[in-house]
Amino acid sequence: MAAAAPRRLDLPVVDLASPDLRAAAKSIREACVEYGFFYVVNHGIERGLLERVFAESRSFFQRPMEEKMALRKNSSHRGYTAPFSEKVDDSPASRGDSKETFYIGPMGDENLQSDVNQWPSEELFPSWKNTMQSYHANALATGKRILSLIALSLDLDADFFEKNGAFEIPSAFLRLLHYPGDVNGSKDEDIIEKKIGILRSGKTSLIINIGDLLERWTNCVFRSTLHRVITVGKERYSVAFFIDPSPNLVVKCMESCCSEAYPARFPPIKSGDYLEERLSSTYKLATS
Repeated sequence: MAAAAPRRLDLPVVDLASPDLRAAAKSIREACVEYGFFYVVNHGIERGLLERVFAESRSFFQRPMEEKMALRKNSSHRGYTAPFSEKVDDSPASRGDSKETFYIGPMGDENLQSDVNQWPSEELFPSWKNTMQSYHANALATGKRILSLIALSLDLDADFFEKNGAFEIPSAFLRLLHYPGDVNGSKDEDIIEKKIGILRSGKTSLIINIGDLLERWTNCVFRSTLHRVITVGKERYSVAFFIDPSPNLVVKCMESCCSEAYPARFPPIKSGDYLEERLSSTYKLATS
C-alpha cells in the first residue's frame, strides 16, 4: 500500500506591520493552541541580511573539520558542534543527530571582555562576525514584538514579558545548522507528517514555533509540538533563533492559564535551571 502524501499545513500568517494587533493576537492563539507553529511576514529583518547570514553559514560549514573543531563548543554553549554530538532521540539504535551546528549567544560587552562567543578567523571570514551580530540584534528585536502579541493572545498586557523581567538578561541564541543530504530520514519524516504535517517557509517569511518552556508557562494551553527535519537527498542549511527568559526569572503558571478547575500542572522553576537541564540532557544522550 502506498504511503499517504504528507499534508501541507495552512497555518496563520501574522503580519507584524498590521495595525490590528488584536486580530494578530487571535491568530497566534489559534495557531499555538492547535499546532504550536505560525508564519510571520513584514518582520523587519531585511532580505539582504538573511541572505548574508545563510551565505556566511554555508561558507563556514564547508571548511575542513579541523578548522571547525578549533571552535568547538565551550562551557558557555558557544561555538561548533560536530555531527552526532547532539541527540534528542533516546532510542539505543540512534547514533545521534547527523547535523552540525554553530551557536552564537548574547554578545556581552566586548570592551569588558565579557563576550564568550567564539568567532571564525577574520582573515578567512572578514564579514562573518558583523553579519551574525547584526542578525542577532534584529532577530531579538523581532522576537520581542512577537512576544508582545503572544502576551495579548493570553489575555495579558502587551508588555507582560517586559514587566516581569524576562528581558533583563535575555538568553537569546542564534543557531546555524547544516544537515547532510545522505542520511536516512524515514523516522523523522514519519514524526513530522503525523504530528504537524509539512512546513515550508517563503524567502522572507519566518516560521515561529512555541518551545517547551512556554508550553509549561501556559499550563499546556499552548502546545510545543515535536518537530524534525525531513531529509530529501540533498544538504540543507537552516538558521534558528531561540529566546529564553532571563536565567533568574522564576517561570510559574500564568494567572490567565490556570484556575481552581484547571490547576497548575508544573512547579515553578528558574528559566536558567530549566535550560541547563535540557541542554545537559541533549549532550548526555549523545555520549551515552
